[in-house]
Amino acid sequence: MTLPFSLFLALKYLKPKRTFLSVVTVLSVMGVLLGVAVLIIVLSVMTGFDEMWRTKILDFNAHITVSVPGGLGDEEEGLCEAIEAVPGVTAAAPFLQSLIFIQKPNGQVETPVIRGIDPAREARVSRLPQSLVDGEFSVADGAVVIGSDLAARLGVGVGDTLTAYSPATFLGEDEIRLPSEMKVAGIFEMGMWEFDMGYVLASLWEARDFCGGSGLEAIQVMTADPYAADEVAAELRVRLGPGMRVSTWMDQNQQLFAALRVEKNMMFFLLIFITIVAAFGITNTLITVTVQKTREIGLLRSLGFSSGGIMRVFFWQGWIEGVLGTTLGIAAGLVVLKYRNHLLHLLNDRFGMQLLPEELYHLAELPSHTVPGDVALVAVSVLVICTLAAVVPAWQAARLDPVGALRYE
Repeated sequence: MTLPFSLFLALKYLKPKRTFLSVVTVLSVMGVLLGVAVLIIVLSVMTGFDEMWRTKILDFNAHITVSVPGGLGDEEEGLCEAIEAVPGVTAAAPFLQSLIFIQKPNGQVETPVIRGIDPAREARVSRLPQSLVDGEFSVADGAVVIGSDLAARLGVGVGDTLTAYSPATFLGEDEIRLPSEMKVAGIFEMGMWEFDMGYVLASLWEARDFCGGSGLEAIQVMTADPYAADEVAAELRVRLGPGMRVSTWMDQNQQLFAALRVEKNMMFFLLIFITIVAAFGITNTLITVTVQKTREIGLLRSLGFSSGGIMRVFFWQGWIEGVLGTTLGIAAGLVVLKYRNHLLHLLNDRFGMQLLPEELYHLAELPSHTVPGDVALVAVSVLVICTLAAVVPAWQAARLDPVGALRYE
């Protein structure tokens, strides 16, 4: 197979006579390699965090919440059965949420949310029963299950008693509610500070009596596909009527996901400048080659080689350096991602660098997920930048006057 002359000449310029590759070419390729590798690593880790938060949210909350105006009353069982009859729904369970006040022995007050649940149905709409780290999942006879961070903040363990005040205490004008004693039966850990610090699980009926009519009563709905929750929610609105408020887990957490999406886009925007700086290295390399090969370019022009052909030589050279840097950068990024946790543990154990504080993130390993679309976006963007980096030196070489180039030769 015969290569085009411009491509043959570009490959020849990449390989000098005395060395396999020129130093400036290696440095240019290394710059692109580092830029691509950093982009791949950061985007993969950001995607991993996004998917991790989605998983933790879905482990704690159901896919759809159906709010009932005025509370559930005694119709919770019939409403759950009606909801479970909707196509795409796999389970439904009632719950109640309200702010409560828990007093510590030193007088300090914490304000978690009490969630009243039906223990017979809860396992079908969340992974809370499987997330215990101590004790048992029991909410009978005044027992509660609390998050691990809340337990640590309160300084309590399984078997200890909490002193809790109902928000109804501040609503009633003619009566005073005494604080309630709640025994800790179990401690759960979801790995997300908002849940582990902010929730107390109790029996639905005891929580209803404790809250005295305050708080939100609703139905948690589990679907076969969490990402099809919008379609199921639309069907629920039709069947249940306009009096019910139906919201999906995506609606309830849209600010978190929007923030993660903005952070990922901003990281791409900022880190792409590393590649732009590396592209200046390619431009510098091509300008150097143009100066070194002035006589050869003049000779080619005098032999009838067109300006477009001269430009293609340097376009090929810039593009080849970009392809090499991009390919090696993708490979390097994937290798670092594969051994990311080994590197993380090395930094933690050998140098004492706590990059992921366990008390904050509850993560033993760094999450990561490489999306082919992100890799393609990085590759295309970098190749375009590297190709454009060849414009100035290619244009400079193409407009070189053959007479001037050969005058002193």
